[in-house]
Amino acid sequence: MKDRQNSLIILKSTLGRLPSYYCEIENRVARGEEYVSSTAIAESLGINPVQVRKDLASISSEPGRPNVGFRVSTLLEDLKIYLGYDQYDEAVLVGVGALGHVLLHYGGFAKYGLDIVAGFDTTPKEKEVGDKPVLPIAKLVPFLKRTHINIGIIAVPAWEAQSVADMLVGGGVQGIWNFAPTALNLPDNILVKNENLAASLAALIAELRRRQ
Repeated sequence: MKDRQNSLIILKSTLGRLPSYYCEIENRVARGEEYVSSTAIAESLGINPVQVRKDLASISSEPGRPNVGFRVSTLLEDLKIYLGYDQYDEAVLVGVGALGHVLLHYGGFAKYGLDIVAGFDTTPKEKEVGDKPVLPIAKLVPFLKRTHINIGIIAVPAWEAQSVADMLVGGGVQGIWNFAPTALNLPDNILVKNENLAASLAALIAELRRRQ
């Protein structure tokens, strides 16, 4: 395996594509395939094959074989390690509305090393959702300080997101997955991944109209 520190430097430019590679390779393992070429992956994902070849070469512990490609089982394990799917991180979710319900019920996060351990809401209507406890938001910061959880998920309306983010940071959270359609003002050391569903839908509709 290549030096981990050097690998992290490489990942800054490739991390965004690695989850797509992982899903593609996982599907090929499920189909019983033994080898796959970077060209085949590129065609399946609509990515430049040269870019795919460079990305895979940077993280693979086993070089691809000429005219054969990469061994899929090894490549899947390498991707799992680099993406951190071989380890588990716990998270809390704030905002148990319609979207929060979906996220709490979704069991697929475990495959990617994430366990949402609890939900928080201003006025909880249920004590549990998806077998996860739902607690009043007043208990959020004490809960975080007691459990030392590093990831917070925001699923509240835009006008509530900043105050929720401030609470998460105050509780010691280092990474935030933000589903609220607004920018957050946070310290530079806090990692934020924004998921703007409305913007993604607008981009899809705009592309459909352009093609028509």
